[in-house]
Amino acid sequence: MNASNASLQARREAAVPRGVGVAHPVYAARAENAELWDEEGRRYVDFAGGIAVLNTGHRHPKVIAAVEAQLARFTHTCFQVTPYEPYIELAERLNAIAPIEGPAKTIFLTTGAEAVENAIKIARAATGRSGIITFAGGYHGRTLLTMGMTGKVLPYKRLFAPMPAEIYHAPFPFEPFGVTVSDTLRAIEMLFRADIEPSRVAAIVIEPVQGEGGFIPAPAELLQALRKLCDEHGILLIADEVQTGFGRTGRMFGIEHSGIRPDMLTVAKSLAGGFPLSGVIGRAAIMDAPEPGGLGGTYAGNPIACAAALAVLDVIETEDLVERANVIGATIKAALHRIASRNDVVPIAAIRGPGAMIAFDVVKDRGGYEAAPDQTKRVLARAREHGLILLSCGVNANAIRLLVPLTVSDTVLNEGLAALELALAA
Repeated sequence: MNASNASLQARREAAVPRGVGVAHPVYAARAENAELWDEEGRRYVDFAGGIAVLNTGHRHPKVIAAVEAQLARFTHTCFQVTPYEPYIELAERLNAIAPIEGPAKTIFLTTGAEAVENAIKIARAATGRSGIITFAGGYHGRTLLTMGMTGKVLPYKRLFAPMPAEIYHAPFPFEPFGVTVSDTLRAIEMLFRADIEPSRVAAIVIEPVQGEGGFIPAPAELLQALRKLCDEHGILLIADEVQTGFGRTGRMFGIEHSGIRPDMLTVAKSLAGGFPLSGVIGRAAIMDAPEPGGLGGTYAGNPIACAAALAVLDVIETEDLVERANVIGATIKAALHRIASRNDVVPIAAIRGPGAMIAFDVVKDRGGYEAAPDQTKRVLARAREHGLILLSCGVNANAIRLLVPLTVSDTVLNEGLAALELALAA
């Protein structure tokens, strides 16, 4: 007999540190595509996707088949000891599709934070500089360096000070917060005057769409201005595509919406369909800056995860998931705009996001922007009661983000949207 959610929650509280937060106290027993069943047999529509890891859904048959085939060969050798073809083949495929100017190279790691850290190591080796500029609201990971780069104190930085040196934050433009692209660019110019000269800045790191910050798209005008600024001062531009990559935004990579090419991209999450894998893709000359032995990791580029990622790229192509993201996004936005027009639902505002990377804010008053974080928590709990798994985010903890797998059927997608509407009913 399966354990109950309550009994597992009690065991979790006794055995696991409280710092590992849990969004929903329901314990997964099995999952398929965009559906999940808990230990008590209750079914849920999954609009969280393991926090953007499951663009190809839970247990895609082609991904599982690729993993099983690799399991029959070997599970680990460490690429730096005895390398293997899946790592090389995956690097070749990503180098061919990444929006990088000229020849590209790729290194594989295990987590998104590890990818960002290695991108900074590479940038420092390539430029001989140390400074890093990131943005308020941005999220880059939970290691000490990436925590410092993250522009959100709660829950990521509280109790963990001091942060690493030579990390500087600029405001991120978003109309409801009263910040414009001009404000952001002026703030960077002020950094150059007050804190660090541009000749000491190794990299500017930006998410094409902020993730934990609230699914806020970076305006193309800003990204184009940053590209020009970086070219002017010899600074490297790094696109953190950990959450935006692999079709989620209606392009293979989120930065492609802007028309600019970064010097490096960091990738993870949906790269390997649920298996731990991350990477840094960049201009070959930059990627070759560290000396042999300067990069790597015991589990980095695990062969099982590489095999899964090769299958993920096949699925994205054969099932046209990049375009599917745009279709899903249009369906979601239409539903949200219809819900927002009702007078008998929780007030929502600022429906936003490219492709199927959609979010909206729960606010106190219809037509306003004042955040309602407590109401947001209640909406998530009601959604769970109606069989829908949702996640919140945002600097004010009032954004609800939708990360349904791109392989979802129309039937399950509409079922999830109906549950969301019930959860929002006042």
